[in-house]
Amino acid sequence: MLSPGRMAVAAALRQIGKPYVWGGGSSAGPTRGGFDCSGLALHAWARAGVRLTHYTGSQFRQGRRVPFSRLRPGDLIFFGGGTGDPTHVGIYVGGGRMVHAPRRGDVVKTTSFANSPYYRARYRGAVRPAG
Repeated sequence: MLSPGRMAVAAALRQIGKPYVWGGGSSAGPTRGGFDCSGLALHAWARAGVRLTHYTGSQFRQGRRVPFSRLRPGDLIFFGGGTGDPTHVGIYVGGGRMVHAPRRGDVVKTTSFANSPYYRARYRGAVRPAG
């Protein structure tokens, strides 16, 4: 049986290629044809039986903080926002990669973030949702 985190990753990976849609995504799947970053996280973790809100800032507070060195598949990884709420969330896949809905005009995809100067400079932390 898969762990909740691996169930969340599998659900997120099934959405690869769906368009970014601001405010898109629910526990049931894409809305208005796609996902935003927090909607993808909400959907993926709903498939694992965990309820999350549809806002990156509140998702940052919905689970246990995890150090970068202890990331496991399914952990939510957060970026940006300076000292305010993070502005982007991805789902850790493993091997320094995440699945996420990056931005308008893009699609759900995997990205290598661990060695990316862009993402490492904006990394804010990780959360393991209760599951």
